[in-house]
Amino acid sequence: MSDQGAYDVQAIRRDFPILSRTVYGKPLVYLDNGASAQKPQAMLDAVTKAYTEEYANVHRGLHYLSNVATDAYERSRETVRRFLNARSVDEIIFTRSSTEAINLVAASLGADIGEGDEIIVSILEHHSNIVPWHFLRERKGAVIKWAPIADDGTFLLDEFEKLITPRTKIVAMTHMSNVTGTIVPIKDVIRIAHAHGIKVLVDGSQGAVHLPVDVQDLDADFYCVTGHKLYGPTGIGVLYGKKALLEVMPPFLGGGEMIRDVTEDNVTYGEPPHRFEAGTPPIVQAIGLGASLEYMEKIGRDRILAHEMALRDYATERLSAINSLRIFGTTRDKGAIVSFEMAGAHAHDVSTIIDREGVAVRAGTHCAQPLLHRFGVTSTCRASFGLYNTFEEVDRLADALVKAHAFFA
Repeated sequence: MSDQGAYDVQAIRRDFPILSRTVYGKPLVYLDNGASAQKPQAMLDAVTKAYTEEYANVHRGLHYLSNVATDAYERSRETVRRFLNARSVDEIIFTRSSTEAINLVAASLGADIGEGDEIIVSILEHHSNIVPWHFLRERKGAVIKWAPIADDGTFLLDEFEKLITPRTKIVAMTHMSNVTGTIVPIKDVIRIAHAHGIKVLVDGSQGAVHLPVDVQDLDADFYCVTGHKLYGPTGIGVLYGKKALLEVMPPFLGGGEMIRDVTEDNVTYGEPPHRFEAGTPPIVQAIGLGASLEYMEKIGRDRILAHEMALRDYATERLSAINSLRIFGTTRDKGAIVSFEMAGAHAHDVSTIIDREGVAVRAGTHCAQPLLHRFGVTSTCRASFGLYNTFEEVDRLADALVKAHAFFA
């Protein structure tokens, strides 16, 4: 099957230098985008320029380079604001990752969490949206409650609503599972939670990569993303938070930049977002993220989504035809991720075999052990697709898995 229509995937692939390389003498098929995506030349150029032509620390200098670097850094904040459709740049906080963003919310809101207060997460969560809430369970006596899924991976909205009680303080939930690809009806989750006066944090680490996101339309209180999955650099993430909430939240980290005044006896904190950006920020990483988001916007997020959904359907069709494979998450409400196991073979062994065919997939728990326990397995292989993947690469994956099946048989 070949790519059709106005979406010129071959032209897009030429924008990613690494995709032209070979592995074990075979063209690279990179299907590990759920872990980290490859980087377009536009982003690489922006990072190089920032380091070689315009580098200085931001905000605190009055000299030329500091002003140039500050402008580039803050332009990226505006790009993120536009990408998420936040109301104001004051609602966009640069963090190290979505993991740090979730920890920021858990630590700041956690100050008001007490013994017996409840936090609702879903069984779909990545450990990054589990462990920070376990901190509150361990240290504050909070109770974690788990929203379930159906056997096909569908999120059960009615069952989620039944978990809410007067003690529920926070709902923290993924937008899209990194294992099954399940797309949570997050707007409905938020609507239900808000009807009970409960704040909602959305982990958009996968969702914002594959789905157009409008935080105002969702009415999310908090929404976090991570740069390296968005075709940007490592070491950069974003927390969106409603301004009214950020203004009353205590800082997560202390240091330079996040203060207004410091005396021997007192500290006055700055306004959001700088209140939550202590120390020298990830300047160049933020600039690189801005470039990668602009690259995605240039292609068109709706067009990316349509391409990836077509890849999802084709991959599901091809892999379902291999009798030895069990696919986890077959709901139609899912993104371009296909996780599977092969009968009689460990996921690590399957991944190693197909790697020799040049096909890169992820194998293991995918930092989602509660979800794998729900399915009764300890590991799976995961093929996760990005904007540059092709139908021919799906065929390469399927052919490699047929060879692996023959090897283990």
